[in-house]
Amino acid sequence: MTAEDFHVKPPTRNGIGPSCVGLPGGPWLTLIDFLTQRFPNVTPATWLERMARGAVLDESGTAITPERASQSPYPAHTRLFYYREVPHEPPIPFQEVVLYQNEHLLVVDKPHFLPVVPSGGYLAETVLVRLKHKLGLDDLVPIHRIDRDTAGLVMFSKQPASRAAYSALFSQHQVQKTYHAIAPWRADVTLPQVRQSRIQEAGHFMLQHEVPGTPNAVTHIDVLEVRGDLARYALKPVTGQRHQLRVHMLALGLPILNDGLYPTLTPEGQFDHAHPLQLLARELVFTDPVSLTPQHFVSQRRLTL
Repeated sequence: MTAEDFHVKPPTRNGIGPSCVGLPGGPWLTLIDFLTQRFPNVTPATWLERMARGAVLDESGTAITPERASQSPYPAHTRLFYYREVPHEPPIPFQEVVLYQNEHLLVVDKPHFLPVVPSGGYLAETVLVRLKHKLGLDDLVPIHRIDRDTAGLVMFSKQPASRAAYSALFSQHQVQKTYHAIAPWRADVTLPQVRQSRIQEAGHFMLQHEVPGTPNAVTHIDVLEVRGDLARYALKPVTGQRHQLRVHMLALGLPILNDGLYPTLTPEGQFDHAHPLQLLARELVFTDPVSLTPQHFVSQRRLTL
């Protein structure tokens, strides 16, 4: 549940919007009793410390004090807002670059290792929160996403009124996307080719693989440059399955260089900033649904052989 589900929405703080939790009827004597049971991984002391900083609000937007939370009767059938925090979130030493923006659209050139949106242990160190904080754009929302490990272009919507029109570009496959990748060179792989297959989860929430069945993933693959045992490839996905490009390249015997998932899953949290995944969201081409003008964006980043 998010604050957007209700008419009352506390302001964004440092690029982080408020989360919302409903307070049902129940046996709890105080708000702290409820929060301790509802969020077992957050200690009562942590909640009280957040309240002392004014980071927990009632449905009217008034800060809940530690005394009120621990001594007043539990406020059943109301709502509570709080600002999510990730303790000890490590800084990511790479910066996003804003390539373009107008009244409706913002296009960012994302570095490797930086997630697009908050998830798990990432909150402040994400493109979305960084941009909201720097630019003061509380309504900013990504129109599409790329993996944390992938660098390159990401489009954001600035206006709720025009958001659906831009989202439809991707859902209706009206955006021409070109990625570059560095991977092994194999003369026995026929190129160019169109890889069509069915991709689904591989038994681990992080992994996907190809399975028999009706194709749900289509990628145009060609080679741009060959140097020794490596090559630069152009990958043009028609569909948008999770990890589609990485899975298709692996299936051809061409695993993308420095891939921490395919063919071998690297333990979570082990990052080698000197050797990023060699996959770049290089180009986006489409007709702007608001201005009806052609748009062509190219990443300033480049993968080096």
